[in-house]
Amino acid sequence: MKVDVIVVGAGPVGLLTAIELTLGGVRVLVLERLASPSMVIKALGMGPLGGEVLRRRGMGAAIAAAEARGFEAMGPAVAELRGRTSKFSGHFAGLSLIRKDAQTEPERRSHPVDQHAIEAMLAERARALGIEVRREHDVTHFDQQADGVEVAWTAPAGEGRIHCSYLVGCDGGRSLVRKMAGFAFPGTPPTLTLYQAVVEIDHPERLLPAGWRRTSGGVFSFGAFQRRLFMLDFSGPPEDRQEPVTREEIEAVLRRVSGADVRVRTMESGNRWTDNTRLVDSYRRGRVLLAGDAAHIHTPFGGQGMSLGLVDAANLGWKLAAVVRGEMPDSLLDTYTAERRAAAEAVLSNTLAQLAIMRPDPQAGAMRDLMANLMQFDDVNRLIGGLMSGLSTRYDLESDQDGVGRLLGDRETGPGVTLYDCMQDGMGVLLDASSGGEASRLVAAATPRIRCVAVEAGPSMLIRPDACVAWIAAEDGINGLQEALHRWFVQTPFPSLC
Repeated sequence: MKVDVIVVGAGPVGLLTAIELTLGGVRVLVLERLASPSMVIKALGMGPLGGEVLRRRGMGAAIAAAEARGFEAMGPAVAELRGRTSKFSGHFAGLSLIRKDAQTEPERRSHPVDQHAIEAMLAERARALGIEVRREHDVTHFDQQADGVEVAWTAPAGEGRIHCSYLVGCDGGRSLVRKMAGFAFPGTPPTLTLYQAVVEIDHPERLLPAGWRRTSGGVFSFGAFQRRLFMLDFSGPPEDRQEPVTREEIEAVLRRVSGADVRVRTMESGNRWTDNTRLVDSYRRGRVLLAGDAAHIHTPFGGQGMSLGLVDAANLGWKLAAVVRGEMPDSLLDTYTAERRAAAEAVLSNTLAQLAIMRPDPQAGAMRDLMANLMQFDDVNRLIGGLMSGLSTRYDLESDQDGVGRLLGDRETGPGVTLYDCMQDGMGVLLDASSGGEASRLVAAATPRIRCVAVEAGPSMLIRPDACVAWIAAEDGINGLQEALHRWFVQTPFPSLC
């Protein structure tokens, strides 16, 4: 079997990376150490950018169906929650963020779809594309060579070895790929314990006030989602984070943090995290690359981690495919670190800031009160909302035009057709408003991997497969388009029509 890229990890980020590579014409093999998807509680939703990644690849209907199932399961609370999702865009340290762009960009919103549902829809898309996922395959070693990577694994059927051109580690926060490749992973050590559990509590309406509550013992929230309990325990990190979470542990921490004489009757599932915050020095070492939690870990505030990893995969997949196809130089992969590491730094920074104003001390309380007052101003609310949602992301593409480097939301391109409809197969898109289709002729002469779409209203735009705007026409001209094509899509010279 000949493989171009091996992806280690079959979680959402690993599956999406494999999907992106396959759409780019690359032969992919996914290796996963687990026998089946983990059912441990993880992300309860994903931000706008994560949802847009999946919608661009044909999973919009699956997202809508998963949302509907979630609303239906919530019973009487469904009407209230649906109203809230149109008005609120999450929270910053438990302080509600009100959507200030709800009228101008109503579709750029978070999605209350949990990680298990997201992983399932990605797995279905991967199966439809014929992507091979080998479970119970534990990577034990790999060797980088001049022409690729030799990867070894163990599995129930025995040991195996295969050669590939590139290896992508999507194997989570404790990534073995990252460790074996020697990536530096600096950051801050754990200082506290975070819990999330699905529980049944005796008389919560009498003992636990709704919403986020900060006390002298920590922070807790119960009831925002049915039977979901979230807690921050500032007494220190766990002795063994991998030890199973018990009902007794959850009850003891809840009593201490809430100060209430509360009883946890049953626990369906539970998980714990720490505030360990780290970021790799580079997302690439030779022919080994990282994506998702393998490259960055942080506290799980606001569901940012899921979207951050999915956008990593979207950014990397088409670039790596172009390099494997031989259409672009290896140096294109350096832009992956440059663009995505800055995005991760913004997430790590805001999660650390949230922790700072949630701590149970007077200084943190004073800063939290000040922050709550500042967030009453629309500009502050919009700024923080843009950071938390990722919608303020702008890659530095060395352009003075603010739109260049932005990740574009969906929009109509013609009657009954949208931009994302044109991106289902992983193609780049040219929205062409140039006179006589001049831009489309130039693009068609350069590469077949860009879909040219004539639009009546300008400006013309060149959009990468990850929805990043690579070029915007000035006054309907096409100056700079050829340079953008060379930078992102085609290395070899092509005819100029100018």
